Amino acid sequence: MGKEPSHNGIVLLSTRELADAASGSALPPDSLRIHRLIAAWITSYLMRSHPDLGRSGEVCPFTSRAHRLDTIRIGVSLAATGDIAEIKEKMSDCLRQFSAIACDETTKLFRTVIVGFPNLDDEDGLAALKVAQAHVKWRCLWDGLMVGRFHPHSDDRGLWNRDFRPMRSPIPLLAIRHLVRNDAPFALRNPVLFARYLCSYSLAAPKQLLANLAKQRTRRGARLQQGVE
Repeated sequence: MGKEPSHNGIVLLSTRELADAASGSALPPDSLRIHRLIAAWITSYLMRSHPDLGRSGEVCPFTSRAHRLDTIRIGVSLAATGDIAEIKEKMSDCLRQFSAIACDETTKLFRTVIVGFPNLDDEDGLAALKVAQAHVKWRCLWDGLMVGRFHPHSDDRGLWNRDFRPMRSPIPLLAIRHLVRNDAPFALRNPVLFARYLCSYSLAAPKQLLANLAKQRTRRGARLQQGVE
């Protein structure tokens, strides 16, 4: 059912709730539209394959499982560029709500919160979102959580194809999810995150994943040279 924000925080709704007219009626029309825009992006982009991805399968296989389990929550903040303190406060509230997402022990790794910031779509707004992301990231590291920043002009490179830009979205977003085994390449970039990764997974996991990644890139390079792609 529709939820009231906690302590003036962000209303988080599941994709199932957003499909329900009664739940959606609890939100202002502009907010509901953006909630549903994010939900559509999840199903039409993250849960689909992409010709530039550099591997077979969906852009984010993690998301499909979370969607089936109904452990994804979507929120919207109308904070403006100068409201960095408010953005941090809203994301802190989202972290509290993240921990309360209903699931059992076997599926808790699929909890996900995605928050849209439609008013942070210019250069200053994206800079403010980056500051907020850094603030949330340090709170998340030892809890084994990842905080991703998406926006329409993201230049972050793809893992499997360096020419792909996987972090692009219709509006600026922050996404929180658990660190999973396939996040080894990201964990290797941050000593604190890597330490947390090793607490959850063996050292063999990143070695196996990186070896597979190298093979995939070699095969893709050979296909490109042969004019297959």
